[in-house]
Amino acid sequence: MTPAGPAVRELLAHGELTVRGRIREASNAALYCTVRHDGREAACVYKPVAGERPLWDFPEGTLAGREVAAYEVSEATGWGLVPPTVLRDGPYGEGMCQLWIEATPDAELLALVDGEEPEPGWKAIGLADVGEGRTALLVHADDERLRRLAVLDAVINNADRKGGHLLPTEDGRLYGIDHGVTFNVENKLRTLLWGWAGEPLTPEALEVLDGLGKALADGGPLAARLAPLLTPAEIEQTRGRVEGLLTSGRHPEPSGDWPAIPWPPV
Repeated sequence: MTPAGPAVRELLAHGELTVRGRIREASNAALYCTVRHDGREAACVYKPVAGERPLWDFPEGTLAGREVAAYEVSEATGWGLVPPTVLRDGPYGEGMCQLWIEATPDAELLALVDGEEPEPGWKAIGLADVGEGRTALLVHADDERLRRLAVLDAVINNADRKGGHLLPTEDGRLYGIDHGVTFNVENKLRTLLWGWAGEPLTPEALEVLDGLGKALADGGPLAARLAPLLTPAEIEQTRGRVEGLLTSGRHPEPSGDWPAIPWPPV
């Protein structure tokens, strides 16, 4: 199934969910399911709110709500970087339901290399301990898809952009998943995608951010869609981050007040 369009959201929101198994790598309850409606069927991930572990630095709202909010912001950019995601009732109560994306291994997104400077076509993240007293340079591709995702993460204040959250597909698209720790009112940006830190934003990104700013204004369509999912303070801070990016015209840099790279990074 093509991961776009109202038909997919209709299927996710109203289809019959059947749990097929648990995704054991997830830190909170994440269930692999199939969803069926009007003769259509797809694989999906269902994360019930009842299976969420409380987080001291996210005292309000839910992981599920923030996952859906991240999808709504992604859709407003027009970049389609987050798989279709809805909030719905399920076998274990309310939770988020997201279309399952079959990822294709892509060795061209992240790498460990010798030396202190990346090769052309790569961006440095930082030095990594590889054992036995050795270090290697962790790099990511100088890839337009990753750069767009870096902008999205700056807007939603993603505190956990790991390599395992990047899903490239056979058709050349790239999706980001696991957005439960986003939209904090404090600066918590923690990501592997620091390669463009301090560099000017692309003209495309500035145009997208300008559109987001309008959509997030009081009474704007995106603000209305986020209202049931986030607190007023979280929405206001999202507006502020968009305004800050437009004012600086640059990709953000690590603040120094929060670990810049998630652990484990992959």
